[in-house]
Order: sequence, then structure tokens, then C-alpha cells
Amino acid sequence: MAKPMDQYKWHELNVGCVIEEIGNSKEYNTGDWRSMRPTWDDAKCKKCGLCWLYCPDNAIYEIEAGFYRANLGYCKGCGICATECKPGAINMVEEQR
Repeated sequence: MAKPMDQYKWHELNVGCVIEEIGNSKEYNTGDWRSMRPTWDDAKCKKCGLCWLYCPDNAIYEIEAGFYRANLGYCKGCGICATECKPGAINMVEEQR
């Protein structure tokens, strides 16, 4: 008989498994406490996708023409995308509420 998912150690989990009970951030707008938000300069963007790759919240998505944007409902404004953007196409600006 299998153990409940919350009783497994991290190294016992299969690679690529999804645990719905624990990771439920899709149900919440986690960007509500953001004080900074990313903006893109498409003229500088090389469409490399590093912003998407490094985003810890999976809040960045690709738009038409291969450029990227942040889903501000989930973006917490950490700035990792701007830090990892080699051509400097992402700037963090103060959130206006």
C-alpha cells in the first residue's frame, strides 16, 4: 500500500511528479503583495526565454512574435527575470495601485 504523498521524503518522489494537494498557488492571486513589476523593452529583447526559465513562480509566458510578459496575477515582483536578462530588456518599475 502506498504512503500518503505528504509522508514521502523528497528523494523518494519520482522525477516529474505533480502533487496537487501541496502546490495550490493557481487558486490564489499571489501577486497581490508585489511592490515592483517587470516591464519589457521589445527592442532589446533577444527572445531567449531566460526570464521564463528563471521565474520561480512560473508567471512569465510567451506572447505572439516570441516576446515575453508576466502574468501580474502571479508575479511577486522578485526581479529575478530582470537580473537574468542579459540584454537588459526587463526593467523593474514601482507598482501603481
